Amino acid sequence: MTGQLSLGLIGVRGFVGREVLRLVAGHPTLKLVFASSRDLAGQPVSTLASKAGDLTIEALTPQPAAKRKADIIVLGLPNGLAAPFVAALEEHCPNSLIIDLSADYRFTNGWAYGLPELYADKQALASTRRIANPGCYATMAQLAIFPALEKIGLGQPPSIFAVSGYSGAGTTPGPMNDLDNLADNLIPYQLTGHLHEQEIAYHLGHEVRFTPHVHPAFSGLLVSVHLRFKTQISRDQLIDLYREIYRSHDLIQVQDAPPTLKDSIGQPGAILGGFEMTQDGYGAVIVSVGDNLLKGAAVQAVQNINIASGFAPLLGLLGLAGSNS
Repeated sequence: MTGQLSLGLIGVRGFVGREVLRLVAGHPTLKLVFASSRDLAGQPVSTLASKAGDLTIEALTPQPAAKRKADIIVLGLPNGLAAPFVAALEEHCPNSLIIDLSADYRFTNGWAYGLPELYADKQALASTRRIANPGCYATMAQLAIFPALEKIGLGQPPSIFAVSGYSGAGTTPGPMNDLDNLADNLIPYQLTGHLHEQEIAYHLGHEVRFTPHVHPAFSGLLVSVHLRFKTQISRDQLIDLYREIYRSHDLIQVQDAPPTLKDSIGQPGAILGGFEMTQDGYGAVIVSVGDNLLKGAAVQAVQNINIASGFAPLLGLLGLAGSNS
């Protein structure tokens, strides 16, 4: 079709980059014009996404990548590696839309934070050209906390128990993506000061406690959030509050029962449920699940591209989307 926007993907080797590639290849208004990976250079892009056309993966450094002047650049690089590419893009194509999938710009002024269900208007996603894609844990935790944020008691930081599939550990071999180490296992890690703890607290404007773990399946993410409130609230009132907040967001499902981790695998959105109340009526536990590679990363990146490009937010995702219950 005519009127397509050109898109370049830098960092296609990682699991998230591959999911972005797959979604872009099936998008009606996006045209992939290059894909870059030092490790996969020379391989056909179609080996990663069958609908991606006849492009070959290249090993592009910042200046050559920027000189391609694509309408949209998605950076799928590990944390700490985005800056040279951003600098080159600022020089050669300052009006290009940049979506950074790493954590490098999630705390940076001038970059919008792209969790559209919560911050689309506040972050002016429809007019920005620089978007930091949120982390997977940070997405599910904020979705679970945000509707009740004003009801949380002073000095009562939400406690977040989080579990993710080993794809969240990336492709570089290590103990958290070692299948022998993961078999019949659950691995806690970085139990204080995790970057996603900082990210959640920064964007919610509220202190939190966060304990991440890795489970043996490839993908899927679950967070159980303990909240304490300033005043008593009933379970029905709490569920109604969440349903009202997410009523117009087709990727967010609110249900009575707590979702399981398996419910999230391969799904484009998030499911919130549980809403179990403490006996005194001042506390609740809410469970949020989502696929760490999809709503936790790639699906959200496409949502942000759509909004910033003036498309319908779920364009190219409608076949994947569920509906609110």
